[in-house]
Amino acid sequence: MLAELSAGLCAREAHISPKFLYDPLGSKLFEAICELPEYYPTRTEAAVFERYGADIARAAGPGCTMIDLGAGNCAKAASLFPLLHPGQYVAIDISREFLNESLSRLRQRFPHIEMTALGQDFSSRLDLPASVSHARRLLFYPGSSIGNFTPDGARAFLKRARARCDIDGGLLIGIDLLKDEDTLAEAYDDALGVTAAFNLNVLRHVNALAGADFDVRGWRHFAFFNRGESRIEMHLEALRPMTVSWAGGSRSFARGDRIHTENSYKYRKSAAVGLLEQSGFQATNVWTDPDEWFAVIHARAIGP
Repeated sequence: MLAELSAGLCAREAHISPKFLYDPLGSKLFEAICELPEYYPTRTEAAVFERYGADIARAAGPGCTMIDLGAGNCAKAASLFPLLHPGQYVAIDISREFLNESLSRLRQRFPHIEMTALGQDFSSRLDLPASVSHARRLLFYPGSSIGNFTPDGARAFLKRARARCDIDGGLLIGIDLLKDEDTLAEAYDDALGVTAAFNLNVLRHVNALAGADFDVRGWRHFAFFNRGESRIEMHLEALRPMTVSWAGGSRSFARGDRIHTENSYKYRKSAAVGLLEQSGFQATNVWTDPDEWFAVIHARAIGP
């Protein structure tokens, strides 16, 4: 992690991977973002799950091994338990402490489901212990997190995920669709400043991980829609000149310099289906809200 952080901060265009946004405080702040009126993805995806839950369950089939990538508070998976009836639930998240707390509560609600928590950075590799059943694995990747990857990165990630599925396995994924720019901009720069706090908190996390000396008060949240790349970009912008040091490195920032912290790509529906088909999956069902703001796609694993 230290090597990755140092390389990103020293790059020509400084950047921090979005996975570092999710320490325990960052995870709680993201929970709060999901409750904001401006942040449409969570409620829109939830409405799709509610409206088409029975169809989703038929496509996935009962008794699957549900592998939740980026589980967070596990709420999205738990909402589907009464329909999917998974035989095993495997929750994976980079924020191990937050995940363990979430799964502890979930075990009390669903004591009949075998549950495993894995604190893991699955963005670069996905390791599943032998205790995870191979039977009808369903990779669950909701919330449009696939948009944090570049299209090439998304294909590489999905191919790695596909390698963890047998032919009877599949994928249930949420993908945010392209829409008007005002709606997109407000979703990532809310009036209360919760998203700003979430973004700024990554500097505190880097301080803890890398022994850095970022002064959070010297930075501001900056987000915009990059039309050419079809993505929202989140940055942190320096409010004054400063030099930041960390274990093994340092960098000087001028006022207005930025650190790129997150992308969120927005797809057309046809492009989303194509992304899966290029990655070893075949889309069997695509469900959207009436305005086609968000898609939930079930895809089955196909042969190499």
